[in-house]
Amino acid sequence: MLKFDNLQLEFPVIGAALSGYSDAPMRKISRQCGAEFTLCEVFLDQFVIHVSQGNKSRFYLAVDGSDHPTGAQLMGSDPEMFVTAAKRLVDFGFDLIDLNFACPVKKVLGRCRGGYLMTDPQTALEIVARVRETIPASIPLTIKLRKGFDDSQQSQDRFFEIIDGAFERGIAAATVHGRTVLQRYTGESDWDFIAQAKRHIGNRVLLGSGDLFTAETVVRRMRETGIDGVALARGAIGNPWLFNQVRAALAGQAVPALPTLLEQYEVILQHYDLAETLYGAHRSASDMRKFGVYYAKLHPEETSVRDAFVRSKNRNDWLNVLKIWYHDYHHEHET
Repeated sequence: MLKFDNLQLEFPVIGAALSGYSDAPMRKISRQCGAEFTLCEVFLDQFVIHVSQGNKSRFYLAVDGSDHPTGAQLMGSDPEMFVTAAKRLVDFGFDLIDLNFACPVKKVLGRCRGGYLMTDPQTALEIVARVRETIPASIPLTIKLRKGFDDSQQSQDRFFEIIDGAFERGIAAATVHGRTVLQRYTGESDWDFIAQAKRHIGNRVLLGSGDLFTAETVVRRMRETGIDGVALARGAIGNPWLFNQVRAALAGQAVPALPTLLEQYEVILQHYDLAETLYGAHRSASDMRKFGVYYAKLHPEETSVRDAFVRSKNRNDWLNVLKIWYHDYHHEHET
């Protein structure tokens, strides 16, 4: 079980917020493959405020009945704008609000957003307090942190100041990625630090994140650290089947093998259809290329398949890649 205040989940593994990836089609595919709860891609507060006034809101902010429960992750620098954006996300139907104090992208840091707030506990905690006071009590509030801005003792002290203060102000849970902001995605995620953070907060809810690419790794990290759950991020892009693999592993069952190429074919085609329905034929092929690069990682001919997806310019191109590299390849090599 994983509990965010009144939101109780049976599966302690969530789909992380992934900028540019965890849109409605990816979330639906993840749910079909075993995810119970997913976060949408990271939203800038200004974006939420302005896009919610136009037709594009259906691309990013619409939550239909099949997408529950789902959460929205919010990023910015101004407490007042956080409040306005959070209220709008609740109005659009999101079941949880997550505050991003972790993003390591340089242009984000330069505008005092994301991971920059780990250097400014006062502002970070003001944002937490203002948002918690504003959104309904029925909507859980959570935060996303990294282990610090850098590896200094001062940075670590600020981490604990933020996480303690955030729980005191009413958050339901925190997710910690085991790298510093300055590390971005280099080096290994520090799961010893995540275990330390869990010991520090006691029975309050903590999720871990970083370098979770197999079901066996997820189970091992949860058992070693005592954390309450994990957020699957890059490991779930192009491999939504990881959710069901983790379900089996946590239940002590044999981990299912990767799907056959024909099974992958069906899911990838469904993902494309969902994207085309949402965004339209004019942009679905280009938007899906980034997913094709990740789906290709599970194919025996990764480089050739990746290049074929990248060259695809329309639906016919995409269907041709699936036919040649998944349908026909399966019958030539796996039967």
